[in-house]
Amino acid sequence: MLSGTTMMVSLRPFNGVSPYPSKHPLVHRNRQTALRGTIYMSAQTQAVPSRTQRIMESISVSGEVGGAGGAYSYNALKRLDGIWSSICSTQTVQQAPQQVVSSFPGVSSRSVLAEKQVDKCDVVVCGGTLGIFIATALIAKGLKVCIVERNILKGREQEWNISRKELMELVEAGILDEDDIEEVTAVSFNPNRCGFENKGEIWVEDILNLGVSPVKLIEIVKKRFVSFGGVIFEGCSVSSISIYNDAAILQLAEGNILSSRLIIDAMGNFSPVVKQIRGGRKPDGVCLVVGSCARGFKENSTSDVIYSSSSVKKVGNAEVQYFWEAFPAGSGPLDRTTYMFTYVNPQPTSPKLEELLEDYWDLMPKYQGVSMDSLEILRVIYGIFPTYRDSPLPAAFNRVLQFGDASGIQSPVSFGGFGSLTRHLGRLSNGIYEAIDGDFLDSYSLSLLNPYMPNLSASWLFQRAMSAKKQSNVPLDFINELLDINFKSMQRLGDPVLRPFLQDVIQFGPLAKTLGLVMLTKPQILPSIFKQVINNGRGTP
Repeated sequence: MLSGTTMMVSLRPFNGVSPYPSKHPLVHRNRQTALRGTIYMSAQTQAVPSRTQRIMESISVSGEVGGAGGAYSYNALKRLDGIWSSICSTQTVQQAPQQVVSSFPGVSSRSVLAEKQVDKCDVVVCGGTLGIFIATALIAKGLKVCIVERNILKGREQEWNISRKELMELVEAGILDEDDIEEVTAVSFNPNRCGFENKGEIWVEDILNLGVSPVKLIEIVKKRFVSFGGVIFEGCSVSSISIYNDAAILQLAEGNILSSRLIIDAMGNFSPVVKQIRGGRKPDGVCLVVGSCARGFKENSTSDVIYSSSSVKKVGNAEVQYFWEAFPAGSGPLDRTTYMFTYVNPQPTSPKLEELLEDYWDLMPKYQGVSMDSLEILRVIYGIFPTYRDSPLPAAFNRVLQFGDASGIQSPVSFGGFGSLTRHLGRLSNGIYEAIDGDFLDSYSLSLLNPYMPNLSASWLFQRAMSAKKQSNVPLDFINELLDINFKSMQRLGDPVLRPFLQDVIQFGPLAKTLGLVMLTKPQILPSIFKQVINNGRGTP
């Protein structure tokens, strides 16, 4: 068998002496033949490109943009898989993170940077893809705001799915006009389906039923930000942040120096500041997401908010439970986006994104009732979304506040922080403005803006329940059975219970009613719940 290996023929001398006279013509011909044979066998046995690689390299992709899902190339996939592999290493703490933030006594005018050219502002927002929204909300209140973005500040091609009510939060925060909502909405659709492995379906209306164009949305908000006098440093990266009694001094890798009263870290899940705060600690859970936007779906008027078409399955040495989302896309009537996602604990045996994509190409056509041959793949989507139990993240430094995904304020069961951002934007923009106006910029005061949220702890229980556990001693269909009985209980309790849950807003009252109804309806499921949620190999939730 030669598959996956290269058979080499040794031509090295034995004990340093060739067993044959080097000038013998037969030996010379044999050596040439052996060498040609080695080269031939090496060429024949090189690793065959995966289906994922072949598909991705056949698609023309534009330049990468910032934010989750902003890269579509195969090389970018391999880079992200490399990051994921390092997260999954056996070490509890990864390589010591770079120390980006340092605190110094005294005032900034006495620092070594004081003599250099410094741009001064009230707020510097690091990370522009989602940071542009908080930056625009603050500049609309009269603050002087700058944005630092390592790429060109523009939105990705792939749409964000959101409900109209959540999008209206941007209007209420003064970021958009109501007319802008129609311009940025690429597609709308209803109804929206939930279902778990042939156990029945639940149909709802107006949940994640708008496809918003990030390209148009960010372009509109960016123009508004600049029209208010905002400054954007594009193609610039954060090098260091120095905290003084009167200011935070941010030095860019490109040489610029910015002085600010407050720095907002909107650099996402992999923010270097967050890595420093968490000390390189491994995340407690991760949502892995793969998918594609493809053309050729004739049945394309409804969406799936959450759907499962199978029980727990094995991928390599790991057990996974796959879930699906599917939405019509705004690029054409036959275009549809399908996501396949799963929740895992980062372990050396955890599957890579490319492995999930190989499963995706097999499973997606059956799930959607189509043939791969009838589809034109427009782009391939992938991402990893780490989450931590101790979220949201309290401010660890004076004058530095995490925002969006960097703060951990999003639900552990969601992948993507845009919806969470809209829900908290008004509260945070008002709170940040008051903190700056009253000079409440110490770490304790800033932490009050990202307080403990009991609903996130409840979301952790759901993530644990939705994660497949190796040797958990529960039936393979337990996760689907649990979710089915929960969703049907919420449906019986009515729209005020089901709708917030589908939008990742978990409230104590509705949750208590749901769990009570589950216990009354199916009490025999309780032992399996305890086995699944508590005995998860990572301690109690």
